[in-house]
Amino acid sequence: MRNFRELDIWSLGVVLAKDVYNLLKSFPITEKFGLVSQMSRCAVSISSNIAEGCSRDSQKDFSRFLQIALGSSFELETQLEISRQLNFINETDFTEILDKLNSLQRRIQALKSYVNKNLGPNT
Repeated sequence: MRNFRELDIWSLGVVLAKDVYNLLKSFPITEKFGLVSQMSRCAVSISSNIAEGCSRDSQKDFSRFLQIALGSSFELETQLEISRQLNFINETDFTEILDKLNSLQRRIQALKSYVNKNLGPNT
């Protein structure tokens, strides 16, 4: 079992989720069950799947949960773009959070590649 709290990607995911929640405070109330709900779930899902993957016994399972976290990050990126185009997010906030998200995506992918490269025959 791995300690997820020792992973930078988990910590960065938690910070990103907090940033997304703060950003969502300014969204129209009409989006409470739309983009706000979707984006908050995706943001929380990133670090949650990293943590869950750490509890798995095999490297293969850990890699699968990293892939799920990565998928959630790309969902969030799409929802951020939609929010920008709907003018729910200004350009500065969009760029700032997108830069953090893209950096996190690269780090998750790097760890996933490392884990996959080191898969043994029985892992």
